[in-house]
Amino acid sequence: MSFVLPVVVWCLVSYVPFVWHPQMLITKPGSVDYLEPGMRMDRKAFEDEVDEAKSADRPPPEGFPANPIYLPAPHEVAMALYTAFVTPPASKDGVWLHESLWHSIQIIFWGFLISSVLGVPLGLLCGTYGILSRLHEPFIEFFRYLPAPAFGALAVAILGIYDGPKIAIIVIGTFYQQVLIIANTTRKLDLALVEAALTLGTKNAKLLSRVVIPGVLPDLYRDQRILLGWAWTYLIVAELIGTTSGITWFITQQARYQHFANVYAAIIIIGIIGLGTDMVLALIGRRLFPWDRSLAKHD
Repeated sequence: MSFVLPVVVWCLVSYVPFVWHPQMLITKPGSVDYLEPGMRMDRKAFEDEVDEAKSADRPPPEGFPANPIYLPAPHEVAMALYTAFVTPPASKDGVWLHESLWHSIQIIFWGFLISSVLGVPLGLLCGTYGILSRLHEPFIEFFRYLPAPAFGALAVAILGIYDGPKIAIIVIGTFYQQVLIIANTTRKLDLALVEAALTLGTKNAKLLSRVVIPGVLPDLYRDQRILLGWAWTYLIVAELIGTTSGITWFITQQARYQHFANVYAAIIIIGIIGLGTDMVLALIGRRLFPWDRSLAKHD
């Protein structure tokens, strides 16, 4: 129902004329010179033109209630979702939608991988050892408030105009949050486990590898799922840096020509990919950590 209700509201707004429909879609311009079939105009302006034409005994314009062009109906978006995968690019240098999507997925993958390789170990160390936490976290706390897109120009200057700066923005946008979230998760480990391990003589690297990491692994896995979604939120901004590419290129091109049904279709595809990935990871998590009831509860 969480998906059905928004779609029902969308259908009501799209198909029931008295719900909204603030514009009129012109079918016959009548005697009004500047109107053309397929043109949209505000209802009040349309009614004024009709009244003026009737008072002058001229043919009035005709049309029917419509929504603004930026709010296509569900069936139009569904059709665009299908045709985007089967219709060749309009220009020779254009790319297919699935090629744009694949490029964006690679940007997310490499950005999140680099962020995780650096952020997960540092987060575990900061959460386990107080001295490392006091050494690193103040700077990380400062840096996490800086918007990742602000580093776009610097990233282009250092890494060029292609995929390098885009991946860098994903890394910057997720790394600092990742360290703090994982450090906080690590601190939630049952202190009794750590004390028991210390009593039995476990120290240093063994304490981390034999007690801390196994103890927080289910929660760490869940954190990574959440942070992966965070990485997706930076995608559009990241792909605008340097040469526009990926699904962002597709969206901006379609919006430029006011093909908003295609824009909605691309946005929905991003959501489907993100949700589908999270559901798959949730299923894998239940298999990897069958003893952790919180995974089943949340997923």
